[in-house]
Amino acid sequence: MDVTASSLSPRRVTKQIAVGSVLVGGNAPVSVQSMTTTKTANVEGTLEQIYALAANGADIVRCTCNEQEAAEGLAQIVPRSPVPIVADIHFHVEMALAALEAGVNGLRLNPGNLRKPEEIKLVASEARDRGVPIRIGVNAGSLHPAIYEKFGGATPEALVESARLELAYFEEVGFDDVKISVKASSVATMIAAYRLASETFDHPLHLGVTEAGPPPGGLVKGTAGIATLLAEGIGDTIRYSLTADPVEEARAGRQLLEALGLRERKSLDLIACPSCGRAEVDVIKVASEAQAALANRNLPIQIAVMGCVVNGPGEARHADLGIAAGKKRGHLFIRGEIIRVVKEDEMVQALVEEAEKLVAEGVEARLAARDVNAQKEADADRAELLTLKGSDANNSSARIAQIRRRTEEEGGHK
Repeated sequence: MDVTASSLSPRRVTKQIAVGSVLVGGNAPVSVQSMTTTKTANVEGTLEQIYALAANGADIVRCTCNEQEAAEGLAQIVPRSPVPIVADIHFHVEMALAALEAGVNGLRLNPGNLRKPEEIKLVASEARDRGVPIRIGVNAGSLHPAIYEKFGGATPEALVESARLELAYFEEVGFDDVKISVKASSVATMIAAYRLASETFDHPLHLGVTEAGPPPGGLVKGTAGIATLLAEGIGDTIRYSLTADPVEEARAGRQLLEALGLRERKSLDLIACPSCGRAEVDVIKVASEAQAALANRNLPIQIAVMGCVVNGPGEARHADLGIAAGKKRGHLFIRGEIIRVVKEDEMVQALVEEAEKLVAEGVEARLAARDVNAQKEADADRAELLTLKGSDANNSSARIAQIRRRTEEEGGHK
């Protein structure tokens, strides 16, 4: 007998928030999250990892924002990311404000680390004015000492109380665009905490077993906690916390949701850039046409549609196949390697034809069949676009300048 979502307990309907283009809570599908392990200041390396995560099932990606260089990196990453970006904030209110200046789609605040009420309310006010949601990210390993002492440890009640107090600060400034997590490394504690949270709050819940460790043990612990709650109808977005390549987190999350019947199983995984100042085509139109053309072909590969030949092949190098737009031409690439340059009006057709050949013949055979002049043509197109639009087509320098001014101002208030 097939196990589908109809066999599970009905999902608890929560308030709905929007993390960029991804809806969380309400009747929205359960989403998958992961977190980059690169230095956020390393823009190209971080973007490459974000695209790899998106290609493997992540709907939302979190990046650390622990220093000014990270915030400045976010200003360049956000407009080029294929999925919404959440900034992870720990101890410094300045970094939360800088991340907002960078244009992130969400913040994660740890109540055990950012503790001053006036700073918490300042961040909530700024997020409210920008329409940016915040995750109250409670962690059993970093509870406020007073709460830890009051409850005699990191109990489920203590975790929920920490979230409740943080939410009260938000409510003082009229901010309600919130999701909540109450994570613990103990599966039993985590399950009990989320059950209590589901009875206490009507905000969407972000599920996870924190510090689960490396596979296979980490996968077992994460699945035990997350799947138990999802089967009970609790949870709106999930993250596996593994000591491993974060791509494994994204894959595990997607596979779990598919196994429970909470997300549609797909053979084709098509990702696309969000379009930005460097895009040379209507990315949404091309991606939609490619999706329609490939939808019924049942090809088990990852395909990327990128709006820019300058960054596209490198950012989406983990995709099996992709196409990036240049000046009236498209660069077709396999695993980041340019194999052919085609006319703009032939991009979708070329993508479909190459996808079928790739599945039939394999990666090595298709790389061997590449056009020997393709890379030279691609390099010329890239150089032309850089000359025409410069190195800052997304005007990230203006955001970076504002981040620096804001950081200096906040530092002067100390």
